[in-house]
Amino acid sequence: MSLNRRNALKNIIAGTAAIGVSSGLTALAAEQPEVNKTEALKGNINHAVCRWCFSTLDVETLCTEAKNMGIKGIDLVGPKDWPTLKKHGLVSTMCNGAEINLVDGFNDKQFHETLIKNYSAMIPLVAEAGYKNLICFSGNRRGKDDETGWNNCVEGLKQLMPLAEKHGVVLVMELLNSKINHKDYQCDKTAWGVELCKRLGSENFKLLYDIYHMQIDEGDVIRTIKENHQYIAHYHTAGVPGRNEIDESQELYYPAIMKAIAETGFKGYVAQEFIPKNADKLGSLKKAIAICDI
Repeated sequence: MSLNRRNALKNIIAGTAAIGVSSGLTALAAEQPEVNKTEALKGNINHAVCRWCFSTLDVETLCTEAKNMGIKGIDLVGPKDWPTLKKHGLVSTMCNGAEINLVDGFNDKQFHETLIKNYSAMIPLVAEAGYKNLICFSGNRRGKDDETGWNNCVEGLKQLMPLAEKHGVVLVMELLNSKINHKDYQCDKTAWGVELCKRLGSENFKLLYDIYHMQIDEGDVIRTIKENHQYIAHYHTAGVPGRNEIDESQELYYPAIMKAIAETGFKGYVAQEFIPKNADKLGSLKKAIAICDI
């Protein structure tokens, strides 16, 4: 059954634990040798994985398996699950929980009061936990032109920048495609997000460059990354088309993309955000990490 990220994020934000691992998957995991592959990875890419894509695993199991693969962190988890990550020596590589949802964002003044309240509360929590990245969204256009969207985002986000700068937290706006998955989303092109970064003029506001989304809406992934890397704090991956496994069935060649990212001097995290369609979900994740570990 296809997962819906919007619904999955609502569950994560609410701190709702996903259903436990099936007995079959538990047995499969038990049969795998517990080999910590951290030393086998090359160290050029800091690997992470998105929590919502593996919601059939409880957080404890996902952390254990991720650690064994050499993965350094988990994306899109809120404060409730941070103690579990810490227990396993993993980082909350992209914190969430302050956003309203994916469609009601900073580009609309009617949501500013709620967003500023939420982020003002969450930013200190992220810093206190020792983390850095906190996700945010532009929201849908709802008829707004680019200039109105930029101006509204700047007005709202500028009220949070002093607090983010004080605590060393980076607000990271995700680039999402508006062609297929997130109709009407405003920050749907790299150029739009980069212009917002320039207008805010703070190192504590950057972009989450989702490779899957940007391949759909604009393509030209490698050149775009090279020309705009200073505005990018984080990366997400997935196969195109379908947002499934990174393998020979899809159009992106991830080793070349990862090489381009590494060559920019990027020291942040690259998180796998594909929806496994194969029964061996952990096997698919392990394969993706191997492909992206240039």
